[in-house]
Amino acid sequence: MAAPDPDCRIEPLAPHHDRAGFTCGIDSLDRYFRTQASQDMRRKANAVFVLVAPDSPAEVRGYYTLCATGVSQGAVPPAARKHIPRYPLVSATLVGRLAVSQARQGEGLGSLLLADAVRRAYASAASVGSSMLVVDAISERAAAFYEGHGFVLLPESLRLVLPMATLGGLLQS
Repeated sequence: MAAPDPDCRIEPLAPHHDRAGFTCGIDSLDRYFRTQASQDMRRKANAVFVLVAPDSPAEVRGYYTLCATGVSQGAVPPAARKHIPRYPLVSATLVGRLAVSQARQGEGLGSLLLADAVRRAYASAASVGSSMLVVDAISERAAAFYEGHGFVLLPESLRLVLPMATLGGLLQS
């Protein structure tokens, strides 16, 4: 596996980014990025962040989205419950989508994008009130990727969670 280009940067989606040229091989993720991502940014429905390199700032190598969500207290695994408030609906930050360009898969860019999402979610948690980071994996393979990064799979679903208290510990180390 090649190391990610250290000069890559992650920035908010902007008009100069080539959305039409992006493909990750999963139709729903490609379609979202090409047709919906800019609208979501304008409407403040999702924050969309893209991974680019300085030598080709329009070429999108990957992207992810963040937005606010709520999770039912009963859906949270017992191991994570000790880190969240005892409200019926727990505030959280959702990584709604995460995709890497087919041409760049296998380079560790998914982990780079997730690390950036984790940092941004943790940094904003105190301002917006978020007890955990949530992902809805698109497949078993994607769920395994998130589990490999410390997320806990919720029973009978492909939803995974990571409490902000745990994130804080990971970011401090």
